[in-house]
Amino acid sequence: MNTALHPALARLGRPSALRIHALEAWFEFLRVLRTPAFALPTLSFPLVFYVVFALLVPGSWGNLHKASYLFATYSAFGVIGPALFGFGVGLALERQQGLLELKRVSPMPTSAYFLAKIAMSLAFGLAVVAMLSVAAIGFGGVQIGALDWLRLVGVLMLGTLPFCAIGLWIGTLVKGQAAVAIVNLVYLPMALLSGLWLPLFVFPAFLQKMAVVWPSWHLGQMALGVVGQVAEVRYGLHAAVLLATTALFLSLAALRLRKE
Repeated sequence: MNTALHPALARLGRPSALRIHALEAWFEFLRVLRTPAFALPTLSFPLVFYVVFALLVPGSWGNLHKASYLFATYSAFGVIGPALFGFGVGLALERQQGLLELKRVSPMPTSAYFLAKIAMSLAFGLAVVAMLSVAAIGFGGVQIGALDWLRLVGVLMLGTLPFCAIGLWIGTLVKGQAAVAIVNLVYLPMALLSGLWLPLFVFPAFLQKMAVVWPSWHLGQMALGVVGQVAEVRYGLHAAVLLATTALFLSLAALRLRKE
């Protein structure tokens, strides 16, 4: 059998790892962008909730600046969604359709698959934060310097990692549309009970104390500290909790994937 490459293919050479990773990330972004059931709620819900609760509903919160407080917490809420749904629902559907097996046997590096989903989550999360920033600064009277805004974006982007890991684990447990229900059962109560929709002081005392168990609370506290709505934030402790959560759920997901 003649195994010589066609001259045109030989001129192209072996594709670089960087190009493979970049193309996989771009195609993943386009795939999700062309899925209205994912793209529209992910981009619009945090903004709609912020406009309603921060800008339209009257009332003051004492020493807290309501628009700034909710800008931080809804930004955290907004970046968590793409991470959970992108990994949880995306992986579950691809397992059901056999696409995951196809990618496994292809020459594409395994890292390209996972980094593409992380890149997609970051891109959607950044878009949500940008839209919330326009509403908060332009209409909510939020004052935040350029460096603090960049710090907030950095905290939020890094803070998506544990939720990517949680979504990955969920995606290994169930297949198809069942993942949508499971992710919502995790995402929405977690966001509410960690104070991302409304401040924790509106909840009973025992729920306020239980908030520390949610990784979203730790991300929210870091974001609130950046915008000056929480004093003496222990960034190192919160970051350690988020890193430990990432390691835990990555390990659980890896165990599940090895069994398949």
